[in-house]
Amino acid sequence: MEATVLGGEAAVGALTSVTEVKCVSVAGGGVIFSVCRKPHPRRPCQELVFYFHDVLFNGHNYKNATAAIIGSPQWGNKTALAAPSNFGDIAVFDDPITLDNNFNSPPVGRAQGMYLYDQKSVFSAWLGFSFLFNSTEYVGTLNFAGADQMMNKTRDISVIGGTGDFFMARGIATLMTDAFEGDVYFRLRVDVKLYECWY
Repeated sequence: MEATVLGGEAAVGALTSVTEVKCVSVAGGGVIFSVCRKPHPRRPCQELVFYFHDVLFNGHNYKNATAAIIGSPQWGNKTALAAPSNFGDIAVFDDPITLDNNFNSPPVGRAQGMYLYDQKSVFSAWLGFSFLFNSTEYVGTLNFAGADQMMNKTRDISVIGGTGDFFMARGIATLMTDAFEGDVYFRLRVDVKLYECWY
């Protein structure tokens, strides 16, 4: 839309009758403004739901483990999370992704990345990971990053890119802890809403 230049009283009259003014700036003796539409809430171009299953190595479950502690504070160790809030632990993971919450369902891909526990007083982690898909349903990757305030029922992290079926994807992933068994196993439900889709 073209900007309109009005001067003096005409500008004041135009401004009072226009309700959707995006920007107003004074230039010389006139006013420059653009009329725009009010922003509408964007709908996602794609919505997906996945579950990923994390089994932390505890010294006795090597065959089933999908995650391992690779860094811990001096008071911690690499087969148990540091008490009281896991602060200072860094874990890497290669978890199966399923379309339902059954650990034994056929995986549609892998969740690969890391999480690090970053607060001393509450359970909180920073996540950086990718979903790697190679199935009949999806091919490519989705990349995620963000803070996981684990004590909240739902937490949002950013979808920061992707490849293949998810080329240059952008959006939000809402995490929900679907199951939790001590320090060894957790299952996350990941509701993905993409707002940039190139397909």
